[in-house]
Amino acid sequence: MPDAPSRKKTPYKIQQALSFYLSAYGRHTSLSIEYEDLLRYTNSTALLDANGEDTLWETVYYSPQDMQEITQALKQIYALLKTDGNINVLDHLTVARIDFCTFGNTQPFRVRIINRLNDNYDHFYVKRADASRVYGLELEYILSPERLVYLVDGNTLIEEHVAGIPGDDFVGNYLKTEDEFNQIRIAKEFVKFNERCFVRLLGDMRAYNYVVDVTPDIEGSQFRIRAIDFDQQSYDGRKSFYLPKYFKENNPIIFLGIKHMSPETMFQYQLEERSMIAARIKAEKRRFEDLIEVMQHDRISTPTKIQQLRTELAEHHNTKSFDSCESMGDVVYQNIDLIFQKEFRQSSGG
Repeated sequence: MPDAPSRKKTPYKIQQALSFYLSAYGRHTSLSIEYEDLLRYTNSTALLDANGEDTLWETVYYSPQDMQEITQALKQIYALLKTDGNINVLDHLTVARIDFCTFGNTQPFRVRIINRLNDNYDHFYVKRADASRVYGLELEYILSPERLVYLVDGNTLIEEHVAGIPGDDFVGNYLKTEDEFNQIRIAKEFVKFNERCFVRLLGDMRAYNYVVDVTPDIEGSQFRIRAIDFDQQSYDGRKSFYLPKYFKENNPIIFLGIKHMSPETMFQYQLEERSMIAARIKAEKRRFEDLIEVMQHDRISTPTKIQQLRTELAEHHNTKSFDSCESMGDVVYQNIDLIFQKEFRQSSGG
């Protein structure tokens, strides 16, 4: 069972090569506000959930002059995310609330936007830019079933909201209410999610770091598990840290898989997901190669962690192909490349 990561994970600055990549693929933009500007709040109150429990978020307040400037800038950012900067939507938008989270590494701001024409609301996040997280977001965009929109400007990162039921809420309150048919579908999706994380080495996928997107179907529902935290993209040295099945918070879903699926069935789903990852890479071949080239020459972890991870993966896959890996980018590329070589080893138990 992997231990929790340090709350103080080392942030890595976005270097010039990654900045050029982000510009080339439309991720870099000029923003009229920075993360640090939102830190100028004058007061805050604890944000409670429907049951009166502390959410670990605080609603923050600004001086009238600052609030006017911040509101306009945040509406422009939302327009960039949703309408490619079309300012015609700004008159219909209002910033209803700005929340600040002191928990974890990124300490994000969450902005609630309301469309006054229909009172519909949406969210997006303003965070400190960190190279680890940016690589995680970009790999998610290329390799996962869902697209994720984000923007970067200097030390500021903007992320769209990923809709879904928070994983810890889903496991604690929804999982036990599903019928057997849906439980099998949930277990199947978790096998695929576990595989996606391990192939691209996204770590720390305990329940509160992903959401479950539920879509009603003709019979039952379809489930998609989506990561929402990318700080631990290929940073840790422990192989088990990249396997969501080893976190105790996910045990209720693991037990469903043990109950409803044979090892042969699990292996089939793993193969299916690897095939889909390979197909996505082929579809975005140039983009993937450009990203990996930048990642291979970047520093996003420590030599000790790189050595540990490449050793554990070499043992796991029973291969010497990790011996020449000098960076986390090398390790990620080698792990993914094993799919194309048909040598990616992963069993239902390991």
